[in-house]
Amino acid sequence: MTRVAILAEGQTEMEFVKRILASHLCRNAVQATGHDLGGGVTIPKIAREMRHYCESYDLVTTLVDYYGFSKKGGWTVEQLEQQVEKEIPDYFQCKAVPYVQRHEFEAFLFSDVNAFGRLPGVTGQTVRNLNRIRARFQTPEDINDNQETAPSKRIVKEIPAYRKVVDGVDLAEEITLDKIRQECTRFHCWMTLLEDSAKDVSAAIRSYRSR
Repeated sequence: MTRVAILAEGQTEMEFVKRILASHLCRNAVQATGHDLGGGVTIPKIAREMRHYCESYDLVTTLVDYYGFSKKGGWTVEQLEQQVEKEIPDYFQCKAVPYVQRHEFEAFLFSDVNAFGRLPGVTGQTVRNLNRIRARFQTPEDINDNQETAPSKRIVKEIPAYRKVVDGVDLAEEITLDKIRQECTRFHCWMTLLEDSAKDVSAAIRSYRSR
């Protein structure tokens, strides 16, 4: 099995890796292990942690939100990933691939907002409101990261009792990984990298970087 380290930001992402990604990847001959980066994610911090885990894994990657990225300035998601790569030594480039989620984990939940109907107290009107938000964007990953309009802020506005760690991963599980990948193409490309690493890590990384 290919051993993959996924450096995740916070409890929700860690649970997502453990409950959903790891079991899926295991069926694809990939052993994925989550490691919590904690808060205050920055370029130097990610690069430092990736270098550390490169000693023990075949592939090291990240699952961090663009929304919560500290000191990102005006850089795009792709530019942040490139900046992290620049701080990783050349001899680790064959196994280190930073991934920044656009814009945050809650974007996944807009892949099928009907799943919110399973939460206590959520009405049909609430689901319709969330559907209207989703309809305004080409993909869930395009829902912007402004402090007032980030995916999580939109959800909490409609569902004040929403619990990120518990409800978020439960909803993602109900929506299904297949549906999330169908709607979130950037995330799908990253998942394909992880799956393909079972055959040839270097080839999988080259294919991912040339997308």
